[in-house]
Amino acid sequence: MTNVPLVDRDSATGEVKEQLDQIHAAFGAVPAMFKAVANSPAALKSMWGSFGAFSGGTLGAALGEQIAVAVANRNSCEYCLAAHTVLGKKAGLSRDDLTAAQVGESGDARTAALLGFALKLVDEHGQVTAEDIAAVRAHGWSDEQIVETIAQVALNLFTNYVNIALGVPVDFPAVALRRAN
Repeated sequence: MTNVPLVDRDSATGEVKEQLDQIHAAFGAVPAMFKAVANSPAALKSMWGSFGAFSGGTLGAALGEQIAVAVANRNSCEYCLAAHTVLGKKAGLSRDDLTAAQVGESGDARTAALLGFALKLVDEHGQVTAEDIAAVRAHGWSDEQIVETIAQVALNLFTNYVNIALGVPVDFPAVALRRAN
């Protein structure tokens, strides 16, 4: 049971109704997370706007989903892990790609470096060093992509915290959490 009511799209009004209609159009339904966030029009606008902004980002959908899966797994957010596993498959990732991403791994060294950086941001609460940034650059990631990674991590922390703190019911197929090796 959630710690806040889930806002029904049919009873919503104004800007919340408009955004829930957009979310419904994008997903074919309104996932429970958005229904919980809809209790705050400002939070819903921020979250939905961020997802929209990243759809045109430089990292691409597949890498964005790998970052989301890694962050969700690290934070033990079952909701986001399940949701982003589904979205990752839609973005062309294999089950193996997504399973590896849960613990910051990838068969591609460049991707693994960026996922490792994303998890370091989570683990160190953003307190990374100049050397950490240089290591990501050494794998060919641009400053734009590094900043976008930080922003994606921040968005995923937001969604993880919403789902965990509010007890949002998972409405995607469950995915088992993994512990880092």
